[in-house]
Amino acid sequence: SRPANMPKAAAPKSKEAKAKAATSGGKGKKKKWSKGKVKEKLQNLVLFDKATYEKLIADIPKNKLITPSIISEKLKVNGSLARKAVKELLSKGLIRVIDAHHAQAIFTRASHS
Repeated sequence: SRPANMPKAAAPKSKEAKAKAATSGGKGKKKKWSKGKVKEKLQNLVLFDKATYEKLIADIPKNKLITPSIISEKLKVNGSLARKAVKELLSKGLIRVIDAHHAQAIFTRASHS
């Protein structure tokens, strides 16, 4: 009576089975948020020791570009100490101002002219 290749009719689902299928559908696994990249904490000096101060006086005025950021990075001192270092070098006449913006001051070596 019925062709051989036709599939059998699926048994009707119970109400509980339908409810379960409706609630579980399309969820999948919950997305896990990454913790993000953690920047390594810098252990910069907060006061000049003798060796660092001598390096500041000897090496930094030789650079073509001098900013508090560069001093902080090269001598491993914190930002406020780097700003004080710039003032110190200026007062000694070892560097000169190119541009003094409120956020980032740019200096260069004092040319002997």
